[in-house]
Amino acid sequence: MNYKRLETFVWVASLGSFRKAAERMHTTQPAISARISALESELGVKLFEREVGSAPIALTAKGKDLLPYVEKILYQSEQLRKRAESTTAYSGVIRIGVSETIAHTWLSTFLSRLHNEMPKLDVELTVEVTTVLSAGIKDRSIDLGLLMGPINEPSIVNLDLCTFSLSWAASPALNLPDRLLYLEELSPWPIISYARNSKPYAEISQKFRELEGQPAHFFASTSLAACRSLALDAVGVATMPDVMIEQDIQAGTLKRIRAIWTPSELKFTASYSDEPFNPIAEVAAKIAVETANEYSNLKA
Repeated sequence: MNYKRLETFVWVASLGSFRKAAERMHTTQPAISARISALESELGVKLFEREVGSAPIALTAKGKDLLPYVEKILYQSEQLRKRAESTTAYSGVIRIGVSETIAHTWLSTFLSRLHNEMPKLDVELTVEVTTVLSAGIKDRSIDLGLLMGPINEPSIVNLDLCTFSLSWAASPALNLPDRLLYLEELSPWPIISYARNSKPYAEISQKFRELEGQPAHFFASTSLAACRSLALDAVGVATMPDVMIEQDIQAGTLKRIRAIWTPSELKFTASYSDEPFNPIAEVAAKIAVETANEYSNLKA
């Protein structure tokens, strides 16, 4: 459908005159009339009651019905144009903080899309635990965080990204029973977990503190890769995102442990400060949401 014809329709409807629309669009009245006639033919409806004397032109009932739709099309086209112009023109540096779970899953896809959308942009990447990333967003040393959120601050925008389920896993060398286990049965081995200043560690350690008997011992790490390596080497029982141990489970180098309690799934957000307004972070956050949604759909 011809954009110029749609634009002409809106101007004629707004100004109530072919002549005024021609002046506004810097063309001739016959050209305006031809565009409207062509649009009417394309749609198969009459849009205007033609001018009679000095009376303003009037929309037909069908014209009134279609006008809001055409205005929406023109608005969205303008937004698309502005986004294309603005994002390709963006330059400078964006500082992105990422949780390790995302770094091991869809980060590469996100960064490729970010570069395609804003090719003049440089990226400074930090992989850290959520508490560090959250502090960086609050003090503006990080522009965008892909982290376990949300961050509950009035000036912080949080967009939902994705969730990752957690599982207990251990090396077959530990000879853990192949049945549903009580947490007390895991306690004899070190519990390999997220860093002490993380949400998962707080939840897991609290759960084990509630148990009677010998207290559990924790091997906490800021590195999920290190946690996985410790589990593979039969150092202890680990709690890990399913996506990070899928291949190990299939290969038989790790065994998924069934327990009566499993930590809560990890919920991630794209979080950034909008005070002051940061259009680059806003666009990058939306790209992250699109990437996360596609990743989740592929894994579903």
